[in-house]
Amino acid sequence: MTPDSHPLKATEATDAPDTPTVYMRGIKSFVKRAGRMTAGQTKAVDALGPQFLLPYQNQLLDWNALFPSLSSEAPGTAHPVVLEIGFGMGEATAHIASVLPETQFLCCEVHEPGVGALLKRIGEQGLHNIRICAHDAVEVIDHMLPLHSLDGVHIFFPDPWHKTKHNKRRLIQAPLIAKLAQCLKVGGYLHCATDWQPYAEQILEVLSAEPALANRAVAAHPELLGYAPKPHYRPLTKFENRGIKLGHGVWDVVFERV
Repeated sequence: MTPDSHPLKATEATDAPDTPTVYMRGIKSFVKRAGRMTAGQTKAVDALGPQFLLPYQNQLLDWNALFPSLSSEAPGTAHPVVLEIGFGMGEATAHIASVLPETQFLCCEVHEPGVGALLKRIGEQGLHNIRICAHDAVEVIDHMLPLHSLDGVHIFFPDPWHKTKHNKRRLIQAPLIAKLAQCLKVGGYLHCATDWQPYAEQILEVLSAEPALANRAVAAHPELLGYAPKPHYRPLTKFENRGIKLGHGVWDVVFERV
C-alpha cells in the first residue's frame, strides 16, 4: 500500500482534488497530539480502514449508505444515529457500541494512534456499527451532517485546558453547541462528561444558555444540581477508575433537544 493510498490519508477533503480547500472559522475541535502508531494499530488501519474509515467529504451523509449492513434490514427499521467527538483510544466507544448494537456511531478523532486503537478494538470485538472520520469534527458537522439527523451526541472527557488563560481553547463553547443543537432531532440528547469540576460548571452553563436544549436532570434528579447520573451505556474507563480511587469526581451533563 503506497502512502497516498493509505486509509488515513484518504480523510482529506475530496470535493476539489486540484485545489486545496481552505476553511476560515474560529471553532476547532482538537489539538493535534504527537504519537507513534504501534504495529497492531498500523495493521488494524491497513486491514480495517477501507471498511470503517469514512473519508471527509464536502457533502451531506446518507446514513443508509454509511451503514449498509444495518439498513438492509426490514423496511421501516429505524436505527439511532450518534455522533462522538474525540474518542481518545476508543475504549469507551467500543464498549458503548457493543452494548448498543442497534445504534449507528459516527466517531471523529484526529489522533492517529487512537484511530488505530479503535480499529483494532472493532476487529477484536467484531463490531459493525462504528464509522470513523479522522477529521476535524467541526468541519464534519458543518458540511456532512444533515440537520435534525442525530439521535445523540457524545463528548467524553474533552481536554479541560486547566489554565485560565487557555479556557478559551475548550471545545464546549456556545457556537459549537448551537451547531450540534441544529443537528439533533427533537428528543435527541447531548451527553458530555468531564473529571474537571470548573469545566463541568462551564459545560452546564453553556448548555443551559442554549434555547434549543433542556436539562433532563433538573426535574428527575434535583439533588444533583443540574448534573445527571452516569448513563448505563458509559463505562468507567481505566483512567476514570484511577481518578475515582484518588478522590477525583466525574460529572455527566445530559441535555435534550426541544
